[in-house]
Amino acid sequence: MTPVATPIDIRPLTSLRFLAALWVVVYLMWPNLAVGGMPALAAKGYLGVELFFVLSGFILSHVYLQAFGEKRFGYKGFLWARIARVYPLHLFTLFGVMALGLAATAAGMAIDSGILSWKTLLPNLLMVHAWGFAGEAGWNHPSWSISAEWFAYLTFPLFAAAAWKLRNRPWLATGAAALLLVALYVGFERVAGYRLTEATFKWGALRIVPCFAYGCALYLVYRRAPLPRAGLLALAAAVVMALSAALMSWDGITVLAGGLLILALASIPADRAGVLGSAPAVYLGEISYAVYMLCAPWQILAVNVAARLTGAEDKQLPLVLWLAIIAGLIVAAAIVHQLIERPARTFLRGWATKRRSSVDQSGKQSETVLQHSDPIV
Repeated sequence: MTPVATPIDIRPLTSLRFLAALWVVVYLMWPNLAVGGMPALAAKGYLGVELFFVLSGFILSHVYLQAFGEKRFGYKGFLWARIARVYPLHLFTLFGVMALGLAATAAGMAIDSGILSWKTLLPNLLMVHAWGFAGEAGWNHPSWSISAEWFAYLTFPLFAAAAWKLRNRPWLATGAAALLLVALYVGFERVAGYRLTEATFKWGALRIVPCFAYGCALYLVYRRAPLPRAGLLALAAAVVMALSAALMSWDGITVLAGGLLILALASIPADRAGVLGSAPAVYLGEISYAVYMLCAPWQILAVNVAARLTGAEDKQLPLVLWLAIIAGLIVAAAIVHQLIERPARTFLRGWATKRRSSVDQSGKQSETVLQHSDPIV
């Protein structure tokens, strides 16, 4: 393959990020909907995180694997690009939850003890709170997955080395990654007593490993040649995902099918991507990180306000109001994306570029950084 300075933007995968984020949002907010019980498809919404993890391995391999194999990969620049991508919004939401918690405490309102978890503040600031260092959940709980992503970023050269060695045997790599996933899922549940896909602040760093490896391996298949009849395969994979989740099947089935969905969507030509290739869908994918990270603080704020206005002491809201809160989350995410996430990312990357230019006057080619289809978690 001939390396390119700017990777091809795989638009359907960008759009898929929003669907994965929305699945998680529905899962987290369903308890605030005034209906009896939770349907299985919503109850499996935590697997949207697994979809993000597989996407992350796929896209980072898409962007960096060729440079890694040709020894053009700059580890420091890679990590800085990752920090610029995830850290500003992580800090914003962490301090946002802190502000909400302090305001509620000052107003005499009862809050969950884990929200203002001062002893876990440092691990959260260092993004290691899913490595077993935090001891308990705290602050913006969904950010555990950012900590898991940070672990994958730090160890990316190990994943890339394995992928590069197997680059000419992509299906072998995919089979090995799938076996790793199955083995870890089965083994972890037997040892820990609960599923790895339910792990957060204690074992989140391990939770990402099989999914990230699976995504890297699937990229090797895509790298060799996009799949034929990709649209039909994507539909089949999506159906298997939905059915396995709706039937409360073993989580590994849903995750493996999700990886095949990613591979199939990546193989669809840009001019045939349909809705997933449209500008609105791509934009929703671009703000999906903000949707995910704002979900918990928005839930705290919006649900409590709505419950007070409607007198719903149990915080269970009618469907119209519940949908309005989710729509409000998307609007809030778009605002935060435009005012916080993008400017901070641009500033940090620009600062690094200027610093590198001032230090390195030898005319060496600058490291390629991710421009499109940037993974979020």
